[in-house]
Amino acid sequence: MEGRLQLQENEITLLKSSLADALRRLRLHDQLIPLLRQQLIAVNPAAARVLNQVFCSDGFSSSRKLSSSSALDGTRHPATRYCTSTEGLGGQRMGRRDLYKDMALRLSTCQLEMYKYVSMVQSWHTFFFICHWLTGQSIKMFIRGRPITMYVPSNIQNYDDLRMEPPVEKLELDWVYGYRGRDCRANLYLLASGEAVYFIACVVVLYHINNRTQRHYSKHTDCVRCLTIHPDKVRVASGQTAGVDKDGKPLQPYVHIWDSSTLITLQQIGLGTFERGVGSVAFSFADSGAFLCVIDDSNEHMLSVWDCAKGTKHAEVKSTNEAVFTVEFNPNDSTNIITCGKSHVYFWTLSAGSLTKKQGIFGKYKKPKFIQCFVFSLTGDVLTGDSEGNILTWGKSPGDVKTLGKGAKETFQIMRQTRAHDGSVFTLCMLQGGALLSGGGKDRKIIRWSADLAPERECEIPEMFGAVRCIADVDGEEVLVGTTRNAILRGTFSDGFVAIVQGHVDEMWGLATHPSQDVFLTCGHDRQVCVWNTEEHKLDWCTTLEEYGLCADFCPNGAVVSVGLSTGRWLVLDLQTKDVVSDYTDGNEQLSVMRYSPDGSFLAVGSHDNFIYIYNVTESGRRYSRYGKCNGHSSFITHLDWSKDGKYIMSNSGDYEILYWDIAGGCKLLRNRYESKDREWASYTCVLGFHVMGVWLEGSDGTDINALCRSHNERMVAVADDFCKVHLFQYPCPKPKAPNHIYEGHGSHVTNVRFTHCDSHVLSMGGKDTCILQWRVKRGGTGDSGRDRLHSSSSTSTSSPEP
Repeated sequence: MEGRLQLQENEITLLKSSLADALRRLRLHDQLIPLLRQQLIAVNPAAARVLNQVFCSDGFSSSRKLSSSSALDGTRHPATRYCTSTEGLGGQRMGRRDLYKDMALRLSTCQLEMYKYVSMVQSWHTFFFICHWLTGQSIKMFIRGRPITMYVPSNIQNYDDLRMEPPVEKLELDWVYGYRGRDCRANLYLLASGEAVYFIACVVVLYHINNRTQRHYSKHTDCVRCLTIHPDKVRVASGQTAGVDKDGKPLQPYVHIWDSSTLITLQQIGLGTFERGVGSVAFSFADSGAFLCVIDDSNEHMLSVWDCAKGTKHAEVKSTNEAVFTVEFNPNDSTNIITCGKSHVYFWTLSAGSLTKKQGIFGKYKKPKFIQCFVFSLTGDVLTGDSEGNILTWGKSPGDVKTLGKGAKETFQIMRQTRAHDGSVFTLCMLQGGALLSGGGKDRKIIRWSADLAPERECEIPEMFGAVRCIADVDGEEVLVGTTRNAILRGTFSDGFVAIVQGHVDEMWGLATHPSQDVFLTCGHDRQVCVWNTEEHKLDWCTTLEEYGLCADFCPNGAVVSVGLSTGRWLVLDLQTKDVVSDYTDGNEQLSVMRYSPDGSFLAVGSHDNFIYIYNVTESGRRYSRYGKCNGHSSFITHLDWSKDGKYIMSNSGDYEILYWDIAGGCKLLRNRYESKDREWASYTCVLGFHVMGVWLEGSDGTDINALCRSHNERMVAVADDFCKVHLFQYPCPKPKAPNHIYEGHGSHVTNVRFTHCDSHVLSMGGKDTCILQWRVKRGGTGDSGRDRLHSSSSTSTSSPEP
């Protein structure tokens, strides 16, 4: 039902936009005919007489009701009667095709002037075909059945002979910003190499905490959900969610076992076995990691044990219909496995290829809603942390013969309850000497406990980082802390903690790169505006707004940045002081694009209320005054770009419309889009346009591409799509099915993409995966410029996209 409603809404939007477009064209009808007649009379009176008959005839006046074929019927249409008469332009009888060619030759002197008027009257069938011969250079592409006309620039002599190639440049993943702590557990470990291993989106990151370098394991095809380390501290197992492909078909989840030193995949476990995704994984310890235990995300949370060497399933059983948070082998006995989650602790026994369970008995103690985590003490006891803020000590108890009779089996019961935190205990970490660390949710505290659970020390992490999600021991004194606000902290109880990894915590859309520095800005639904340094790979500063940001752009002088918000409000921030220097509101709907003119004298603000607001900019970007408003789109503004001379704007809208605006002339809509075919653009971020037509796949629905960006050297186009991919095309790429390089890493729709000021890197931003990926541009050779490639018609064809 939701799908049908969405389709109906899409159809209504297209009908509204088509109607608005038709009305706009009809309003020009009376103005166009006199001007057209005047141009024709000046060139060829004979042609003017015939076309005057066409315009004034009953056949033409009703041509809106005729099909193309009926309009060209030799017995009904005046133009065709002219074609077969002896009054033809060539002085002899000729067919329709010859007529159009002949007219094109004879009327070439007023070609541009004529097209200025007739290009808006496409319902005039006969004359539209004549104009096709006069210009010969317009291409149509279709999105959701709607035709979009693209005009071929004058410097292209033969569009059909153009050959598209993938760019000689390629991308290489350079840095990953962020950590998935908001909804995952037990996902931060320290390797013997000194690298912290964690994940976000589809990438497992190996971050050297001293050298501040990153390596990446990127073989997963969808979001990584869980992680564990082999007893040898080298091998890693990581499980992913199922996901879907671009056609909506489910992709099978599995577990990768890989070598952290070489990043080589050693095993793929469970392909075709798990449902929805892999929720928890654990290696056995007592037998040096011979087995791997996996819990999937199916309704029954299937628990399976796998032989790591053979990659075969050893045992499998239904776990529970309740949520399961974590699983571990007993470090002293690989036949004992423990799971915990919503309202349960299960003790499993593996024997002869089968699994049996015993439920932990809470007895006189209050049963918590969630058992969040557990560890094994050096004495073999199990310690659990729960949502009531308690640490529970579990042990074996002999069978109650008096109550249950002879043959009663032993049970697992609570031996001791220790009050630990105000709110949930999110994580427990056992240190080498037997001490215990616990991390709190509500109170954000880290507490060190002695072996007999006496509190020794405690500290509180700053509120801006959220609650403690995970703790990893570094050397018994220093620890790493993963938080619920997607940060990783490093520190000690005495010296405090500093963030070494930070990220957004909700969907992101706004992305802008500095015009002259290695700096970029991001904003999103978490109301944070973050400024990052691409060379030092760190967060320079962050501020929190009252509403969430959706778009941004740096002023060309680099001193200020404008940020568009979800309420129609937009702010201008000083990069040095972080202060708000200007605050304005345009309409009451969300803003989708902010773009300064090349010289910084104007700012264009695109809104979901269908308007583009233009502002004069003075005082180095600190003062703004309304200049005008562009009114003509029939749907919300999605993208816009300025011309290199700062006088014109090209804009896209939600109903796949391309419009051009004369800003210097008073924000006027340029009715004749043909006139803009040779205009040069200071930036190219519009997803619809002749120069980027080739980025669209056949059958695209208009939302498949969220953003694109042309490089400053005009050689490449980076594209962010709705299927978790980043693409790199050559620029321009005006032909369908243009070859490109494809890059994976995001686990959600890629919302935005930008080149840095010197084209050394590409930044891409995920939506729900809250991940920012920084790609290094690897130069593949000098080659011709994009402008030269556009002229060429002899270049070789495409190669396969890079995997």
